[in-house]
Amino acid sequence: MREITLQRTTRETDITLALHLDGSGRFSGSSGIGFFDHMLSAFAVHSGMDLSLQMTGDLEVDCHHSVEDVGIVLGQALGRLADKNAIQRYGSFFIPMDE
Repeated sequence: MREITLQRTTRETDITLALHLDGSGRFSGSSGIGFFDHMLSAFAVHSGMDLSLQMTGDLEVDCHHSVEDVGIVLGQALGRLADKNAIQRYGSFFIPMDE
């Protein structure tokens, strides 16, 4: 089974993330950020992976740390479970960031 559960605790967040690569595209749990949960659900559906998330974050400050730390844990989970060369990309693009 290609599945993993990771935990990350910082001063700003406490995250437990479970990822099952050979799932059926289900997302469960909550980040406390409605739109981010929607995007995580879409990620699970389109990738065919199951993703479970339990977290608390310093949402009274803003969403930055919560989104950033979920991205870190999700990247760690994918890095530990899968051969990067065996993962097919959903899409790729470049955008100019002119400030």
